Amino acid sequence: ILPFKLPAIGPNDVQIRIKAVGICGSDVHYLKTMKCADFEVKEPMVIGHECAGIVDKVGSEVKHLVPGDRVAVEPGISCAHCQQCKGGRYNLCPDMKFFATPPVHGALANQIVHPADLCFKLPENVSLEEGAMCEPLSVGVHACRRANVGPETTVLIIGAGPIGLVSVLAARAFGAPRIVIVDMDDKRLAMAKSLGADDTVKVSTKMEDLDDEVAEIKKAMISEVDVTFDCVGFNKTMATGLNATRPGGKVCLVGMGHGLMTVPLTPAAAREVDVVGVFRYKNT
Repeated sequence: ILPFKLPAIGPNDVQIRIKAVGICGSDVHYLKTMKCADFEVKEPMVIGHECAGIVDKVGSEVKHLVPGDRVAVEPGISCAHCQQCKGGRYNLCPDMKFFATPPVHGALANQIVHPADLCFKLPENVSLEEGAMCEPLSVGVHACRRANVGPETTVLIIGAGPIGLVSVLAARAFGAPRIVIVDMDDKRLAMAKSLGADDTVKVSTKMEDLDDEVAEIKKAMISEVDVTFDCVGFNKTMATGLNATRPGGKVCLVGMGHGLMTVPLTPAAAREVDVVGVFRYKNT
């Protein structure tokens, strides 16, 4: 264990005693391989970005928080000056400093210092553990906004991991009338069903099973698939989404896979299936 010096509290900062931290897939990648997507750990780094805690100290200009407040933390600090930030898409800021993204330290620590504007007071009926889950839930909310999910939008979710599961919650909250989720794991599918998925489809990793699985997905959906959330990001999952989604529908790439993908874009283009990127979240 290495000790790290806590930064001084600025006038617009708060010091937070961390009480709950979720373990994201990116944290696991860093622990196992020291890499995640294009990011590589080159020096000691604290992991963890899904967090909540209790305010211990506040800066002199902070008015909306006081010591003792329980808060959920938005872990990314954007520059606020670039074109993306000024346009409202601060999640795309090229100078974003995001917890547990090399070389920025994360929140799996006793205390952190963070801008008060990125700390949100939790209602009494929301636990600190639930507060920490506001961060991954925001990914599902942002995906639904990017896809314009609403009361007339049927949703297919590929992957019943944590992001797939919070996407179920978000799609249901956005009014989606039917949600089908696919995965290889029975326990994950059962969890998805308990969280609000209308039906589940078990799939394999084999590309040769694709056509049969797409047919099963369409049967489970009953009507056509308006929007697909690929929460995995592999060749087969993207191909599944492109083939299962109706003409004129949308496939949202939510999951971050490994490197390049080979996917059937030409048939999708002929059916005007839109491919939409989803990166973290904004204003959620």
